[in-house]
Amino acid sequence: MKITFHGAARTVTGTQHLVEVNGHRLLLDCGLYQGPRRESFERNRNFPFDAAEVDILVLSHAHIDHSGNIPNLVKCGFHGDIVCTFATRDLCSTMLMDSGYIQEKDAEFVNKKNARKGEPPIEPLYTVDDVVEAMNYFSAIGYHRQREVVPGVNVTFFDAGHMLGSAIVVLDIEDRDEGRDVRLVFTGDLGRVGIPIIRDPELVDHADILIMESTYGGRTHEPFEDSERRLEQVIKDTYKRGGAVIIPSFAVGRAQQLIYTLHRMAARRDIPKLPIYIDSPLAVNATSVFRLHPEAYDAEIRAFMLEVGDPFGFDQLRYTHSVEESKELNFRREPFIVISASGMAENGRILHHLRNRVEDPANTVLIVGWQAPDTLGRRLVDGEQVVRIFGEEHYVRAKVEVLNGFSGHADHNELIGWAKTITKQPRRTFLVHGEVEAAQALAEGLKTDAGYENVDIPELHQSFTVT
Repeated sequence: MKITFHGAARTVTGTQHLVEVNGHRLLLDCGLYQGPRRESFERNRNFPFDAAEVDILVLSHAHIDHSGNIPNLVKCGFHGDIVCTFATRDLCSTMLMDSGYIQEKDAEFVNKKNARKGEPPIEPLYTVDDVVEAMNYFSAIGYHRQREVVPGVNVTFFDAGHMLGSAIVVLDIEDRDEGRDVRLVFTGDLGRVGIPIIRDPELVDHADILIMESTYGGRTHEPFEDSERRLEQVIKDTYKRGGAVIIPSFAVGRAQQLIYTLHRMAARRDIPKLPIYIDSPLAVNATSVFRLHPEAYDAEIRAFMLEVGDPFGFDQLRYTHSVEESKELNFRREPFIVISASGMAENGRILHHLRNRVEDPANTVLIVGWQAPDTLGRRLVDGEQVVRIFGEEHYVRAKVEVLNGFSGHADHNELIGWAKTITKQPRRTFLVHGEVEAAQALAEGLKTDAGYENVDIPELHQSFTVT
């Protein structure tokens, strides 16, 4: 059996792991690489393998860095099943359509610039029509329901606790070349214990081969309850200053956590009665998908629904549905909260809110997620006094607050704790989806604290023959 790491190797984006066994090829996730524009364009367009020769795609969850290049995979000749959970399938129908629209608009933008330079036009990575075609290949199964995906390979999904529908992928393989059974476990993105809405990550009793994420290796989160109290205080302080709370947020997962948390605060009257706007078309659509999947909820939110009602709708909450509604927020002078994408403040409507509010000391920019290097979000976190938005310099006079307790990723101690519960420890462990320093810190922790041996941090496109 051979495993090749074609993405999320020593970085946190573009997950693609190719498993070759018994003459078949299985791809674990097919994410978009998100980085410098030229590098991203080349890496996403050109697969380092023949898409037509991949037999099956097993998808851990719907986030774009794990699912975002699926339409291009189909466009390049893949015709197998895309196996995932029901919630992941439904979220992908929304998220990939949004991604296809963005691909088309990005190509339009580049082509206008190319036309002025006399350069040839480019084609979008994929279009909305390509997304529609790709959705025909999705095949959903529930948690704990084993399915044979190719001869001799069975998949079972366990709840990863990362986002709605996220899965730990367990492949039980009859390795005919080696004449033995092998269990390969791929964590996807592993979540945290006790975060709102979704269940805690499930445990896996044994693994022969483990492919594990390492996003927060070497770092710890503050408890969710502490972040919730700090969120309450940030809102109260900003309200007293007469300002707005501007929250760049990932549209799927993080936005719904914030909505539910604010709903509970409002119901308890822990925060002032002020308007809360969800200003992201994708977040609006994704929230509708969340309502369809109570089977993925934890006990707390189910009880809340029975007692209070819709967790994603209450009197103070407003969903914007048009550009005009979004623009109107620029003219508000009373305190309010706006949650808007993108989560790293690189594109989307959040840029307009930051441009209009970041120079006012009455306002607060609240960062609630991991910020990649060289993004506007990271520059705000790093305390830069002047930032560029739409090509223009803006002085950062608004208060910048960071809450990491809302993260959907397990931190260092949580990753180690999860790994320690595997009773039959893996012969080989591969750390992916983490910057080099994070992966190295987790590798050291697995060896010293969990007794793991043979922990590798793959290079991009590096292959391993596992015996």
